[in-house]
Amino acid sequence: MDAIRWKGNVLSLLDQTRLPVEEVWLDYTDYRPVAVAIRTMVVRGAPAIGVTAAYAYCLAALAGEDLDQARAVLAASRPTAVNLFWALDRMANRAEDCGGDPEALIAEAVAIHQEDVEMCKAIGLHGAAVVPEHARILTHCNAGALATGGYGTALGVIRAAHAQGKVEMVYADETRPLLQGARLTAYELVCDRIPATLIADNMAASLMAKGKIDLAVVGCDRMAANGDFANKIGTYSVAVNAHFHGMPFYVALPCSTIDLSIPDGSGIPIEERDPSEVRTLYGVQTAPAEVEVYNPAFDVTPHSLVTGIITEKGVVYPPFRENLARLFGNP
Repeated sequence: MDAIRWKGNVLSLLDQTRLPVEEVWLDYTDYRPVAVAIRTMVVRGAPAIGVTAAYAYCLAALAGEDLDQARAVLAASRPTAVNLFWALDRMANRAEDCGGDPEALIAEAVAIHQEDVEMCKAIGLHGAAVVPEHARILTHCNAGALATGGYGTALGVIRAAHAQGKVEMVYADETRPLLQGARLTAYELVCDRIPATLIADNMAASLMAKGKIDLAVVGCDRMAANGDFANKIGTYSVAVNAHFHGMPFYVALPCSTIDLSIPDGSGIPIEERDPSEVRTLYGVQTAPAEVEVYNPAFDVTPHSLVTGIITEKGVVYPPFRENLARLFGNP
């Protein structure tokens, strides 16, 4: 399964706002509409945003556009996912080396895409090792093939564990207000024939109390140097509930999602989204139009609630600051 394709100097994105009802691919030859696609969540998920931005940068080069301006427009599309900035920095560095040659930049974007897929597969194998036999796993939002270059981070762990015969059931939170768990994670699990049960976000603690969940695995949009991390709103609640019930809580991510320049989670910028996302559901009003709305796209989970960080280099355990720096710090 994939959500990003490059062919014939055209970027194609699977429109994730229409899933699971319709599978519609949109073609782009201009970087500006790609920035809009990122902002409006046609494409979403930290690694997928980074890959998409890299290809959009190539579109600017092919059109002879100002690459600094293209970089600025793309960087402004969403503030929290660090992969966006990591990918644009890498593309800008390559542009400086190659003089903005479009073919060289396309090769770099393709490399970013392929590397992400390989990192996700490595994350999956490392993560599968911590999954017990007959596991019942909870995940929140969508950290699968749709959110990455392919395969997935949290769902990569689940895919690899399922291939080893370890997965009895995956519980997918709906993930209000945009239902990425219901629309996207459930869609991926059904397509891959992985046993899945969809639950509303407020049902997880009840299942934990009944002993029906063995561990939680979630994705990440940005991780600070100490292991605090931002992920889709509601992740913090999952972590608190898991901690209360003595259940392992893992976060899965590639190195491109780690931001060692931020000491802790208080420095992670949190995107605030349109209030209408909470007042309505698929165009149907569900709340008074006049009511005030608080709609952050992400929350920050403190590292003290994390059992382990599953990366392409292995599973990192506390103390996170020292061990993350050892694995991913500058040489």
